Amino acid sequence: MPVVVVESPAKAKTINKYLGADYTVLASYGHVRDLPAKDGSVSPDADFAMTWEVAADSKKHVRAIAEALKTDNTLILATDPDREGEAISWHLQEALASSLKKGAKVSRVTFNAITKAAVTEAMKSPRQVDQPLVDAYLARRALDYLVGFTLSPVLWRKLPGSRSAGRVQSVCLRLVVEREMEIEAFRAQEFWTVAAMLATPRGQEFEARLVTLGGKKLQKFDIPTAAAAEIAVQAINSRAFNVTAVEAKPASRNPYAPFMTSTLQQEASRKFGMGAKACMSAAQRLYEAGHITYMRTDGIDMAPEAVMAARDVIKDMFGAAYVPDAPRMYKNKAKNAQEAHECIRPTDMAASPETLRLSEADQRKLYDLIWKRTIASQMAAARMERTVVDVVSPDGQVGLRANGQVVLFDGFLKVYDEGRDDEDEDEGRLPQIMQGEGVDKRRVTPNQSFTQPPPRYTEATLVKRMEELGIGRPSTYASVLTTIVDREYVRKDKNRLFPEDKGRLVTAFLSNFFQRYVEYDFTADLESQLDDVSAGERNYKDVLARFWRDFSAAVAETADLRISEVLEKIDDFLSPHLYPSRADGSDPRSCPSCGTGRLHLKTARTGSAFIGCKNYPECRYTRPITVGEDGGATPDGKILGEDADGVPISLRAGRFGPYVQKGEVTAENPKPPRGSLPKGWAPDSLTLERALMLLNLPRQVGMHPEDGAPVEAAIGRFGPYVKHNSTYANLPDVEEVFTIGMNRAVEVLAQKASRGAGRGAAAVPLRELGEHPSGGAVQVMPGKYGPYVKWEKVNATLPKDLSPDDVTLDEALVLIAEKAGKGGKKPARKAAVAKAPAAKKKAAPKKAAAKKKPSAKDLVG
Repeated sequence: MPVVVVESPAKAKTINKYLGADYTVLASYGHVRDLPAKDGSVSPDADFAMTWEVAADSKKHVRAIAEALKTDNTLILATDPDREGEAISWHLQEALASSLKKGAKVSRVTFNAITKAAVTEAMKSPRQVDQPLVDAYLARRALDYLVGFTLSPVLWRKLPGSRSAGRVQSVCLRLVVEREMEIEAFRAQEFWTVAAMLATPRGQEFEARLVTLGGKKLQKFDIPTAAAAEIAVQAINSRAFNVTAVEAKPASRNPYAPFMTSTLQQEASRKFGMGAKACMSAAQRLYEAGHITYMRTDGIDMAPEAVMAARDVIKDMFGAAYVPDAPRMYKNKAKNAQEAHECIRPTDMAASPETLRLSEADQRKLYDLIWKRTIASQMAAARMERTVVDVVSPDGQVGLRANGQVVLFDGFLKVYDEGRDDEDEDEGRLPQIMQGEGVDKRRVTPNQSFTQPPPRYTEATLVKRMEELGIGRPSTYASVLTTIVDREYVRKDKNRLFPEDKGRLVTAFLSNFFQRYVEYDFTADLESQLDDVSAGERNYKDVLARFWRDFSAAVAETADLRISEVLEKIDDFLSPHLYPSRADGSDPRSCPSCGTGRLHLKTARTGSAFIGCKNYPECRYTRPITVGEDGGATPDGKILGEDADGVPISLRAGRFGPYVQKGEVTAENPKPPRGSLPKGWAPDSLTLERALMLLNLPRQVGMHPEDGAPVEAAIGRFGPYVKHNSTYANLPDVEEVFTIGMNRAVEVLAQKASRGAGRGAAAVPLRELGEHPSGGAVQVMPGKYGPYVKWEKVNATLPKDLSPDDVTLDEALVLIAEKAGKGGKKPARKAAVAKAPAAKKKAAPKKAAAKKKPSAKDLVG
């Protein structure tokens, strides 16, 4: 039987169902080879030769495919239809070369949707691996490796506490940091508008806004103060008004194009608050189940048969009036439409969200969105009537305008309307009104407004901006955003992206010492060159050579940089953020403690950055580099009140964040009692009572009923806990430290003790599923976070929709294999096979490489 290889078990299961018993369908579990995570894996001196290694976790998958090829010498590579899929096929072909017999047939097939028709049709048109696409992958992988392994060590040496830098992630981080700097530099400007509630001769009310004053058309800032607004109000109240013009114009709105990757991520974020990673994960599962077409694409065109199917569904569900006279054809504007895939759409237009009945919430919401957007894209335009009414005083000095809109035919809006990042007020319907009629004034209202700073990026707006700048590609958007959050350069709060201090420092360093490589135009141009490689129009090694020549020279120039020089540059670059203006107009760099020292940027041994006084060690003033929402730094030395003995309790700002302190530092009391504010406690709302609660920790809960030893509650390095003798048990909530009683404390400690005791005794399995093909029992076990399947030392959590009573051995084997493929531990019996010391030494670097196995993560740049 021919051996068909795809990436995932889920995809293999679906395809096997279509191909039947005549084929053996196996999963590679993603990339099987990668560059070892060590120096020398890409050698610029050897014409960019690349050393590949089969990851430890992938060896068993490659071995399984090789075993299958012993009985049939036909290998069909059916990985995803994009650059990454082509790369996986190429890696498989290379890794299996020694297992293929002479005269073996190796072919490549692609399909944009996992349906029976698409898969069987693809099998009729095999081809060879597309080398230009592979070259584009090799170029990206080499670039990302060279940047990561060359620039990251520079960061570690010159900017302690930094994690890494990447080709695309650093540019994406710069966008977030620069937007935050714009917000901090923004100064609101006051302006006023005036609205009047008017009435027609028939008593119907409508609102109009002031557009002309003193015979001149008003601009946004022409009414700057309350006094000027009051003058405008008086001008309206002192005059009569007539309708001078009524203009009604027909208008139409065409539907939106069907989804491509970036627009799907943006809309999922707007409508559901779904992150790019969660969106792509749900889309991947929908694709592998055969519900939608391939989800990584820049294309918006739709297959003709899908267009006609959509038109049929529209006619059946909504009527002929909603079907446009001609099919809507969408053309893509992108230069390289991710190897020309079509849009993201349902594979079966008649499969509405209600009939599909998906059990997983994210998949259900996403499919509903894709189906509606696709159907709407082929519907008739919405027709509206927009009306503008001008109301002017007889002397022409004051003019008001009312705008209204009414939907005459909803068209595609019956199914779908796109979300907006910034909501505008919708215009309502105006009453019947005729030119020449007089109007009555009911009330006139001045409204104060202030200009707003640019909004912080959401994942949706950041992806949109990256797309506009030409940075990144569909396969990288989600992984780039995940990387900058995981490395703690950026944090997500209420779906908005905030740069962390660490992220600011990295951006400041790169902007000063590697400016070219975080420029938007440079990154976009490099992406364009890589697109040329995938189109076969450029040699990938020429692209690498040109990049490496300039980049290696830039790295060499930083060799002699001292950390003090780096900090000085960053200090200057970030000075508006680090030293915001003070309300009293004093020098923002003067030390508020000693009054004579100057504040400057410092780094601690831990790598964290903070602001300290130049007079150290005589002056030990420090504060975090973060500024508060009001633009000022966290208040240092703010007195919250006094304790029962009259000792002042103050709120302080330290290098590791805000804390409370009892008393002052003196020669007799060099280390007064202190307590760090727990995560979630806002300094602005901290009260004296709460501060005293912190300073009184550890809190004695009482004496343990078994041995009379004290039980204490406190907050430690790893969070809140209770302690009895040498037993520490974590608490789920900081607040519980101050409220926990003895019964609850004993219960928590007993649970911890039982978990500790359980390490030496086997838990009772819920079910025995059978033997693993490699030996050893497969069991369903109870767990703290839900049931899981266990084989040797591999534990795989059961999905929420899979009951421990229903799980089969085959399903358990898939879960165990997936867990092992993500870096789960190997069983002890297999580790014992390597007896020779040489074999052990050889295994060590492979384990290190395995940690960086998933190539999609490395490709973020």
